[in-house]
Amino acid sequence: MLSFAIFAAAAIAEIAGCFAVWAWLRLEKSPLWLVPGFVCLALFAFLLTRVESDTAGRAFAAYGGVYIAASLIWVWLVENQRPDRWDMTGGVICLIGAAVILLGPRA
Repeated sequence: MLSFAIFAAAAIAEIAGCFAVWAWLRLEKSPLWLVPGFVCLALFAFLLTRVESDTAGRAFAAYGGVYIAASLIWVWLVENQRPDRWDMTGGVICLIGAAVILLGPRA
């Protein structure tokens, strides 16, 4: 379960970092938004190295499901757009896939 907590922290860092770049380019915010954005993206990359996984690719694949779910939460909490039932269904499917990848028995 520690891996899912790390994935959640990594997702927040990645989304915040990407949003900072989005805000600069699409919302015409100050270029100073890039400073915390790049710090967040570096933190995201560091956090992914802390996940218990014997391969980077497997950690990245499992993270993808968590990232999708976290992105939907971001849309709701930060951008004030409530995800619809299809968003929620897709998010749940992705979390199940992440759990299978991360927790599946290995030989």
